[in-house]
Amino acid sequence: MDPSFELIIEPHKGWQPVDFREVYVQRELLGFLMWRDIKIRYRQTLLGGVWAVLQPLMGMIVFTFFFHRLAGVNGDPQVPYPVFAFAGLSVWTFFANALSQASNSLVANQAMVKKVYFPRIFIPLGAIGAMLLDLLLSLVLLALLMAWYHIPLTSKALLIPVFSLGALLAASGLGMTLSALNVSFRDVKYVVPFMVQMGIFVTPVIYPIRFIPQKYMLLMGLNPMAGMVTGFRYALLGSPASWRVMGLSLAVSVFLFVSGLYLFRRMERHFADVI
Repeated sequence: MDPSFELIIEPHKGWQPVDFREVYVQRELLGFLMWRDIKIRYRQTLLGGVWAVLQPLMGMIVFTFFFHRLAGVNGDPQVPYPVFAFAGLSVWTFFANALSQASNSLVANQAMVKKVYFPRIFIPLGAIGAMLLDLLLSLVLLALLMAWYHIPLTSKALLIPVFSLGALLAASGLGMTLSALNVSFRDVKYVVPFMVQMGIFVTPVIYPIRFIPQKYMLLMGLNPMAGMVTGFRYALLGSPASWRVMGLSLAVSVFLFVSGLYLFRRMERHFADVI
């Protein structure tokens, strides 16, 4: 920590800006919380890091059998359905797990919130950041699947960081909002799993975006993960994509992140009292 940095703790009312200097100076704490969450998640597990890819892998197998083979749902004509499904599931699984972990992070760390001061925003962001390792491992397995099916990478793959950032912003914005609300309203933890379960069906994860009628494309773009899932497939597999949907989803992700920051700061001063 910078020895010249002086922090004065005093009560505030109303909407408060984010102290980015404080966040930067104490950034090592964010890294520690991320590493702690990774170790806790895989401690005393038989398969260890394999769990990071097991969930999207099993989802790919189930969706390929029931939706593709039995129901006749196809992905892109030039891409085998297992690769199509896994590409969507890899980024969706990151978002879903990050949202679930972040929404309950403040309550799970209530002892820290009560006893010592630090940027509270680090708790949900640390839980989300820890899930980036799972996304990275999923992308490694996806690369192996692409090699198995002889699907080459193109220059479009350079867009992967953009869509990864969009998914991270969406998860962070919603995660901060839900974690703050969960401090006061504990039934949030029951709402989040329902949101995740329903979300996969309103996001083009197991079906291509061409299934969506044109008149609903704008509405689909309001779902931040619709554009990110589509963008992942476009960057990795060359799948058809709607730039209007991807651009709108990215804008919504940025909006969710900014609004989540300010809502979190608004409610932060009550955390220690009600948690």
